Amino acid sequence: MKLGLNSAILPDCSFKEVIDICSGQGLPYVEICCWPVGGSDRRYAGVTHIDIDRLNEDSIEDIKKYLQIKDVSISALAYYPNLLDSDRDKAKAAAEHLKNLIRCAPLLNVHHVNTFIGRDKNKTVRENLDMVKSIWPEILEAAETYQVDIGIENCPMYFTEDEWPGGCNLASSPWLWDEIFSILPSPRLGLNYDPSHLLLQGMDYIQPIYDYQDRIFHAHIKDLHIHKDRIDRYGRFAYPSQYSSPKLPGLGDIDWGAYMSALYDIQFDGAVCIELEDKNFETSEADVRKAIEISVRFMRQFI
Repeated sequence: MKLGLNSAILPDCSFKEVIDICSGQGLPYVEICCWPVGGSDRRYAGVTHIDIDRLNEDSIEDIKKYLQIKDVSISALAYYPNLLDSDRDKAKAAAEHLKNLIRCAPLLNVHHVNTFIGRDKNKTVRENLDMVKSIWPEILEAAETYQVDIGIENCPMYFTEDEWPGGCNLASSPWLWDEIFSILPSPRLGLNYDPSHLLLQGMDYIQPIYDYQDRIFHAHIKDLHIHKDRIDRYGRFAYPSQYSSPKLPGLGDIDWGAYMSALYDIQFDGAVCIELEDKNFETSEADVRKAIEISVRFMRQFI
């Protein structure tokens, strides 16, 4: 098990600058964002540190050499669109880009791609599961062909008004993971496990580590604070952004000792990547770099 960083927090940095930061912090892994250029204006999305569409033999060799020089490895290529978007043109474009990521990953010596299942927020769960049956088999066929594991982040993606009523990612709970894995039994499909999304929903975020140990391909480190006084004002059915705040690890409500202990118990030997979304550390590039430093220092007590 090795510590890494999700690169979304560094949208204005080049690939080499991201790798320099990881190397400077002694991080052996980076989950590198690979959105199509101009692919999204959602917060923490649309970040392109490797432009897959412009890869060629020279750029691939340059990437691999720089990683070797800096002693950093790419844990996964990251792309989190809505593959079940009600705008079918957007959904199809997202699926094509994801398949391209899968094809390109082995060229970079990478065998993991992290993404969302997607969800049409205006359809029922069952209707969305039917869409999964029709859209995802072709993506998994590519994953099996190129021997790439796909880690689905368990984020519900219903934080703000535009993501309601149903959210934009179906894979938000163990029951839904079971439904999805039943429909898509490929061993190439698993989880990019993030405890903060279960905490948000008032769920146990430790036991699923044991229950789904064979399906956890990649893991995130993101903390969250639930404001009880805001729940008392807005209610649990309000937009979660009204009563919760993403935090640096150690500054929120996650028990990181218990989380890391469970990962050690299942002998998880993959990447655990810090994902930073704490708005208290986003006013300047210096603040972001300080957030990375604080987070790495905190997590070093466990790994």
